[in-house]
Amino acid sequence: MAASRLPPGALTLKQFLRRQQVLQLYKKILRAVREVPAEADRHYLKDWAREEFRRNKDATEEDVIRMMITQGNMQLQELQRTLKLAKS
Repeated sequence: MAASRLPPGALTLKQFLRRQQVLQLYKKILRAVREVPAEADRHYLKDWAREEFRRNKDATEEDVIRMMITQGNMQLQELQRTLKLAKS
């Protein structure tokens, strides 16, 4: 078998794409948090999001990562719905 040209520790394509999904979710959450009217709530939600992503940064199991992305997207949608209701 041919030797890999990738350096040790390099991400596979699948890992790279999953990482991009996680980073996009994190950015979307932070953008949504910016729209929260109360400063204390904004600060709390930003800290919460940062801590959740930091706490799970070492996850490697594909199924677990997919589940966390799904949960994160559901929480983001809930935040966006709540913000939309608050504005109306």
